[in-house]
Amino acid sequence: MKLLYSAQPRRRALQLVADASAMVSIISFVVLSVMAGVLLNSLAALGRGIEDAGTWLRGTMTDAADSLGGIPLIGPGASSPFRSAGDAGTMLADAGQRQQQLIGEASLVVGIIVAVVPIIAILLLWLRPRIRFVRRAAQSRLLSQTAAGRDLLALRALVGFRPEALLSLAPDPVAAWRAGDPRTIGALSALELRQAGVLSD
Repeated sequence: MKLLYSAQPRRRALQLVADASAMVSIISFVVLSVMAGVLLNSLAALGRGIEDAGTWLRGTMTDAADSLGGIPLIGPGASSPFRSAGDAGTMLADAGQRQQQLIGEASLVVGIIVAVVPIIAILLLWLRPRIRFVRRAAQSRLLSQTAAGRDLLALRALVGFRPEALLSLAPDPVAAWRAGDPRTIGALSALELRQAGVLSD
């Protein structure tokens, strides 16, 4: 828990709010994607109904045409309209299948647009900075446990902080760091540790 969140109360509160907001947003986009899928599936059900109706019409008309086709003299002529109706049923069934295919493709596209793209954006904007914070905090805490590590943290502070912040610690912080002054090195490393979120203000 200490490595996941800053030791500074205000910064920790902002991190907690950001984490909660990101989680809620991700869940919301997943729910929206599922709802869009349910809606599209209802349209696919219509396509299945059209396909079933076409299949039924084709089967019924084909059976009727076969029955009439067996009647001597009038059979071929009488069965012709039923065979045409059977062909229409085939076209209807094919149209139902095409609609279902289009709905399936649309469902994939909508799922990507509604959920995947926003979630990737959230992860890029939220997760990457959080990972950077955790890595920096863990590394800084590890460095603070040795004299050489604290020396390196002090050097980072000398490079990264504004001159007025450094001069408030010592009249000549660079010279003091070079001389190995433990008080100055401790103050500089503490400055860096606070910046990394390991120490509170």
